[in-house]
Amino acid sequence: MSAPHNTPQVPKAPKVTEREARKVAEAAREQDWRKPSFAKELFLGRFRLDLIHPHPLPPPDDIRRGEEFLGRLRAFCEAHIDSARIEREAKIPDEVVNGLKELGALGMKIETKYGGLGLTQVYYNKALALVGSASPAIGALLSAHQSIGVPQPLKIFGTQEQKDAFLPRLATTDISAFLLTEPDVGSDPARLATTAVPDGNDYLLDGVKLWTTNGVVADLLVVMARVPASEGHKGGITAFVVEADAPGVTVEHRNAFMGLRGIENGVTRFHQVRVPAANRIGPEGSGLKIALTTLNTGRLSLPAMCVGAGKWCLKIAREWSAVREQWGRPVAKHEAVGAKISFIAATTFALEAIVDLSSQMADEDRNDIRIEAALAKLYGSEMGWLIADELVQIRGGRGFETAESLAARGERAVPAEQMLRDMRINRIFEGSTEIMHLLIAREAVDAHLKVAGDIINPEKPLSDKAKAGANAAGFYARWLPQLVTGAGQLPRTYGEFHPAGHRDLSGHLRYVERSSRKLARSTFYAMSRWQGRMETKQGFLGRIVDIGAELFAMSAACVRAEHLRGSGEHGREAFQLADAFCRQSRVRVEELFTRLWSNTDDLDRRVVDGVLSGTYTWLEEGVIDPSGEGPWIADATPGPSAEENRHRPVR
Repeated sequence: MSAPHNTPQVPKAPKVTEREARKVAEAAREQDWRKPSFAKELFLGRFRLDLIHPHPLPPPDDIRRGEEFLGRLRAFCEAHIDSARIEREAKIPDEVVNGLKELGALGMKIETKYGGLGLTQVYYNKALALVGSASPAIGALLSAHQSIGVPQPLKIFGTQEQKDAFLPRLATTDISAFLLTEPDVGSDPARLATTAVPDGNDYLLDGVKLWTTNGVVADLLVVMARVPASEGHKGGITAFVVEADAPGVTVEHRNAFMGLRGIENGVTRFHQVRVPAANRIGPEGSGLKIALTTLNTGRLSLPAMCVGAGKWCLKIAREWSAVREQWGRPVAKHEAVGAKISFIAATTFALEAIVDLSSQMADEDRNDIRIEAALAKLYGSEMGWLIADELVQIRGGRGFETAESLAARGERAVPAEQMLRDMRINRIFEGSTEIMHLLIAREAVDAHLKVAGDIINPEKPLSDKAKAGANAAGFYARWLPQLVTGAGQLPRTYGEFHPAGHRDLSGHLRYVERSSRKLARSTFYAMSRWQGRMETKQGFLGRIVDIGAELFAMSAACVRAEHLRGSGEHGREAFQLADAFCRQSRVRVEELFTRLWSNTDDLDRRVVDGVLSGTYTWLEEGVIDPSGEGPWIADATPGPSAEENRHRPVR
């Protein structure tokens, strides 16, 4: 039984309407575009190749320091990380975590003046790809600590006092975690139930957080909580740095998952936790904006690890398919298997091109990469999952068999099935695919909403609608003619991408330019057709975003191939891979364009209505449900914990 509550009860989650929830999300967006964005222009039908070509490069000193660290990290991984042990014991050994601390891996992105390594985003992501290939659980630990944990929001929004107090700890000894999700709150932060009530110079924190990656072993937490509005307090969702061992903080459970078995992810309860006002990051009400801004570059860590997974899958596919014979020749020589290997190789090349390009743009800070980073996360997680699935298929029954079982009967312990399980979470982590579609779609139509949003907003008076109509007329009079013709229709455009003796990539870039304009026309037509209902057309918006992702990937692949040719690094081979990827991508793009207008979206909605109303319950007959008893969502009522504290800092 729970101990009696000594404080007034707080509702589990505020009741909010859909419109109110959207307002909260909209307020958290970065409203302005102060820097150019390649992806934003792409969705508007403007192919700004000049923003990404020639491929930006890091300074020589950054390359030297980055390569030196990668060398040390590789040696450490090879000598000390036993992936099979982590999988077997569902735990990263303390000595491995401490070894990473000594190596400086906790401070890869923290400036040297605070004791960190000060690596660029490019080399930070290369390091995550490397360590994630040795153990995805370790990759998740380091990424959650630095990409979305305490260091990144402090770097961008923290005071000098906060940086001085916390960054030296985070660079060397202390692990951090990011706590936003709650048992009944996922991607709808308007319903956030955790509260931070002002009390003198402190706040009193109450609530329960779920899926707290690193939360079980963390020393410092960044916690999102709702501050009630009161005299002298603006209120709103706010970010706080919280000591994990503070009185009233309890890790009530360590979660277990189908993959990432070594991940230290738990349920954390806060009961009357006293947090100094000095630990508040930014002003009250800025928590969601801080979280989203942090994710602008933080999201790049996940596709970076997908790149590492792709490289490993390619290695195993190559080695296995060369020795496994069927009908008198290696399986790689059979077209059905060869197509899968080609997909893995070409897509891995493109994923690395996307991550390296986006990371370098983040380092240079010349472009706004909020859409590029989101596209990298979306595309990397989806294609990474397909790559892992194809490897399992290539391996056949051995792909379904565990590495431990393979070794026990005398074969090479290839953890293909583990890779599949570990990769599956990437389509959910840091914004599910469905949420990423909506987030990117919102940014992609931002220019339209700025000029015409008031026209379709039911809350706006007629005077505002009239003014918006005049502004929209001027914008579209200038913009629409630009979508009729462009450089993609000129046969010699982008000629530098067809050097003598290499595959011709210029045609692919012309295709991207033409498709970009077609994409913009399709978006405009849809907005004209559906107007205020556009936000409900999630199937259409998802396909629009997926087309943009493919066009971005094709652009990145071509730019990377030309960069490698110019630097003398496997240029001919890079052109072959880029050509193969672009041809595969174009098939997907054409299908997506067709499905914009020829699909089953309306029928699907009617079927869903029938499912929810019980019309098809007869279809569920004839099976046994092995699920256990209990509520669908655990009780998260604030109050003192009745559970044992499973917090386990690594020392």
